[in-house]
Amino acid sequence: MFNKNFIVICLSSMIAAFPPMIVVLLGGIITSKIMLKDSLATLPMTLMIIGIALSAPIASKLMSIWGRKKGFIFSSFLSTFALLLCSLSIYNQDFIIFALGNFLIGSSQAFSNQYRFAASESVSNEYIPRSISIILLLGIISALLSTNFSEYFKDYFPNYLFLGSYIFLSITAVIPIFILLLYDENVNTKNKSKFQFKTIVSLIKNIKILQAIISAGFGYFIMAIIMTATPLHMHLVNNFTLFQTSIVIQFHVIGMFLPSLFSGDLVKKFGNTNIIYSGVIILFMSIIINTSFDFYYSYLLGLILLGIGWNFLFVSGSSLLVVSYEEKDKFTAQGLNDFIVFSTQGIGALSAGFLLYYSNWKILNILCIPLLIIVALVSFRASKKSI
Repeated sequence: MFNKNFIVICLSSMIAAFPPMIVVLLGGIITSKIMLKDSLATLPMTLMIIGIALSAPIASKLMSIWGRKKGFIFSSFLSTFALLLCSLSIYNQDFIIFALGNFLIGSSQAFSNQYRFAASESVSNEYIPRSISIILLLGIISALLSTNFSEYFKDYFPNYLFLGSYIFLSITAVIPIFILLLYDENVNTKNKSKFQFKTIVSLIKNIKILQAIISAGFGYFIMAIIMTATPLHMHLVNNFTLFQTSIVIQFHVIGMFLPSLFSGDLVKKFGNTNIIYSGVIILFMSIIINTSFDFYYSYLLGLILLGIGWNFLFVSGSSLLVVSYEEKDKFTAQGLNDFIVFSTQGIGALSAGFLLYYSNWKILNILCIPLLIIVALVSFRASKKSI
């Protein structure tokens, strides 16, 4: 399993994941504290998510023409450029340039998100779930390294807080280019077939592909809407401290990525559909806890379960997708999947504040239940179809 290509993909993907971690950590702080636009504090992360969703089909198409190697190298250059734009915006306190930089970080991540597919192509079919889960697990290392780097270099330019962080990270964004020089391009990673609407229709008619997209997409929506709403509800409504709220979010992130130590092996042993069912049950448990209790440790447990449930749906959905399409349709299927999945993430994140304002925390959670039922029903239909 751990061949040269897979190791190259792992190392490159780990470093390529630095920029989005920084957007989540610093985007709102820089917008609010440096550019003095409190009302737009969530816009940088929103623009990054929009950049991912809109660029996903483009990234997939360019990958089909250039191949994985050139596509990932291009994403590194784009990421470096985006981080330098953000650096320039901090220096000039220009919010428009900062917003553009965050959107372009999202665009570069549309390419980087395909590292999980490249990983699955580097191993035999039996190791596909494990390869995808390892790529997700490396997200923990990315988060730790990027946040520590940003903290260490934040005061490098005394008059420009965080300028040093972005400049340093723009340098790290170049590193994958040199690592990828060791990547051996497989002729099967290039496919110059033209986009055809009937291909999209045929893919959606494939019940396994539909199951994969719905599982990962709805899982991302539920995770995004509850995760985004949690700090707002805890801090603004229930008056928990920022420290208490941040601990809950940190444990949630651990819940998202740490299960990747074993979720790939669980998929291999029990099958994608059974792990999807498990993810649905875990997310149901999260919602029950969120709506039934209202104390600190209930939020902590609910958000940990939210992360684990998301991991199960995303890993099983992604690995199911890889084994469900024909080779000639893989880039179209991957682009369609990422466009839908990351669009639902954006919709979830954007709608969290709206639903909290016009309804309440319990209703926001309850509205996620029909989506879980749909995931379970589609999975049941797919399992019956394959018999």
